[in-house]
Amino acid sequence: MFQQLFSPSVQHTLDLVGIFVFAISGALLAVRKNFDVFGIAVLAEVTALGGGLFRDLVIGAVPPAAFTDLGYFSTPLLAALLVFFLHPQVERIQVAVNVFDAAGLGLFCVAGTTKAYAHGLGLTASAALGLATAVGGGVLRDVLANEVPSLLRWDRDLYAVPAIVGATLVVLCLRYDVLNPFTSGLAAVTAFVLRLLAMRFHWRAPRAWNRRSTVAEE
Repeated sequence: MFQQLFSPSVQHTLDLVGIFVFAISGALLAVRKNFDVFGIAVLAEVTALGGGLFRDLVIGAVPPAAFTDLGYFSTPLLAALLVFFLHPQVERIQVAVNVFDAAGLGLFCVAGTTKAYAHGLGLTASAALGLATAVGGGVLRDVLANEVPSLLRWDRDLYAVPAIVGATLVVLCLRYDVLNPFTSGLAAVTAFVLRLLAMRFHWRAPRAWNRRSTVAEE
């Protein structure tokens, strides 16, 4: 399984890095929305932990890791504190934040898929929960901030598609019994690279064929 790719301590560190970067994105949106310190903390926590929390509840892994590991819960608070005081500086390194966010996307879509499968779900359901793990927090963040989730907007660079590709590669490896540390890492890297390319070249999903919408474009 994916957890064999690194030692438990290294895996835990990578989880915390991904959580931290996701929390940064939530906290930055809260600042742009002029939220107070509590709102910044809430958006940071939801963005970082929402996807994994949803997955754990669905598969019955209770209590969820977010409530049993103090590091998982406190890391978003650290990110919120950082953004609260240093948000102009954090905004200036947005490119670096986006790169780490892409890495978190790749890591979480693979880890979420393998954890769901390990708890007895089928291949399709496991891939769906892998996707939810990677993007669920961002959806909750946008909903709480009263925005159309970026996941659903045509004018945003591909985000869910790289996660779908990563999760699909994992279930294909499971299907043909070739899931190992190398193939797991390859799936995560594939999702990571696809997300970077989407940001670099502004790749977007197609809209409806022969669209005749009267809705004004933003």
